[in-house]
Amino acid sequence: MLEELYGIIEERKKNPVEGSYTAGLLYGEKGINGILEKLGEETTEVILAVKDGKKEEIVYEVADLLYHLLVLLSKLEISLEEVYDELARRRK
Repeated sequence: MLEELYGIIEERKKNPVEGSYTAGLLYGEKGINGILEKLGEETTEVILAVKDGKKEEIVYEVADLLYHLLVLLSKLEISLEEVYDELARRRK
């Protein structure tokens, strides 16, 4: 699923669609700072959801956070494979 979502983000990066939220993040006026702001916002929302203890809300907010992390990786030209390789390296 993450690979599929990352692929969609990459497609939006290569072929921006007017009005696309993803393209707006990737090419917006705020640049990388706009993505970082969203990451901060989404991280805070995950924390608040956990404090509220509502599983459905936690899942929803974590999904938002993962999406915005993937947008950041795409913007920085970092592949999921690189992240997976780092995780595998840490397992050793």
